[in-house]
Amino acid sequence: MKEFFGWVRSICFAIVLALALGIFVFQPYKVDGHSMDPTLQDEQRVFVSKLSHTFSYLPDYGDIVVVDSRVKRNRTLLDDITGHPLVSMVLGQPEDKSMYIKRVIGKPGDVLEFKNNQVYRNGVPLEEPYIKEKMEYMSDQVVTVPEDHVFVMGDNRNDSTDSRELGAIPMNHIIGTMIKNPFSSQ
Repeated sequence: MKEFFGWVRSICFAIVLALALGIFVFQPYKVDGHSMDPTLQDEQRVFVSKLSHTFSYLPDYGDIVVVDSRVKRNRTLLDDITGHPLVSMVLGQPEDKSMYIKRVIGKPGDVLEFKNNQVYRNGVPLEEPYIKEKMEYMSDQVVTVPEDHVFVMGDNRNDSTDSRELGAIPMNHIIGTMIKNPFSSQ
């Protein structure tokens, strides 16, 4: 009987550790759609470091991040817990389609313009070798990224729901930053 309780205790510890790692440190995500073509493919699995979310620090320009697109609502710790794949599975929740994978284009205070089929940050056109094709989107609107927000866009600019539609993403809606795969040929 003592051995049985030892096994139960070990299994419970392993589950708690897996949950804590997934909620606060890193988590796998699946790319849903073609908005990050050609960098990421539909159905591709990526690992995301959640340390930027856990410790509330800004991602760098060009980082690929997972964002909660429900920017009109506040996120809580409960969202982080129920967003964990094991918890979602146990609760019988359907796959969450509100998490988007995008690239950071603007940080707080940046002024963004969309003209001449390019993105301009603080008056300078961005060098973006990763985009799929020339961006067709242009706008007379000048966007200033608010404090504690970032502006994100998909690499497939002509087929992406991103900050151009959603608005700037609050820092607490940045779930994590993609971890580069050391075994990838890219």
